[in-house]
Amino acid sequence: MARRFDDKVAWITGGGSGIGAALAQELAGRGATVAISGRRRERLDEVVARIEAAGGHALAVPCDVTDEAGVQAAAARIGQELGGIDVCVANAGFGVGGRFEKLSGEDWRRQLDVNIVGVVQTASAALPFLKQRKGRLALIGSAIIYALPPGNAAYSASKAAVHAIGQTLYAELAKDGVSCTTIHPGFVASEIGQVDNDGVFHVERKDPRPASLIVATDVAARAMANGIHARQRECVVTGHGKALAVLGRHMPGLVAAILRRS
Repeated sequence: MARRFDDKVAWITGGGSGIGAALAQELAGRGATVAISGRRRERLDEVVARIEAAGGHALAVPCDVTDEAGVQAAAARIGQELGGIDVCVANAGFGVGGRFEKLSGEDWRRQLDVNIVGVVQTASAALPFLKQRKGRLALIGSAIIYALPPGNAAYSASKAAVHAIGQTLYAELAKDGVSCTTIHPGFVASEIGQVDNDGVFHVERKDPRPASLIVATDVAARAMANGIHARQRECVVTGHGKALAVLGRHMPGLVAAILRRS
């Protein structure tokens, strides 16, 4: 494994499980000191322990990405204790599911507050540090934006917004030497399918996603780390995610016809 993040400090939100935890371990394995944030302190401590057991360095910095003051405080603490921020991954998010007519205004507000405002607040808090180091920003979107299936209007809209924000920041931050990589994963092993529309995790809940398409988190994390290091504008992760991107971009009519029949 190439140690491409030696002497770098990486901050990852949603770092207590799934993609965030796997990416934290991947970047630590490549030499980074990793700060991980999330709402569940016990989960963050577990990830820190795994990283340190493997010889890496990590710091748990609990925060809720919907709390602007808390996000700013988390970034300030990381900057003070670790000396700065070279990489920021705005990963925290969840999915509100259900057909459009079944969703309430509160469902929409909750979805957009976490998946859009949370991403924006994380990026905003990290940017002063990233500009000092000509660092790397990564926003976690979803390959769902290339298909937009029924029953996912709120989640799809939130990830389409992340895509738009990421493309804008890629251009805006160029003059500062800061890259912005928008990452669109397909189905990756995580707890997202076990979290309800209120953002509450249910350990007994069955993940509704097709098991045959779910990719291991460590495999996805390697691809994501490569894209961040290369300062790619956009990075689609997983084979089916890439196939979906090609179909969505070049044959949107076909995709729409298939979805109408689903």
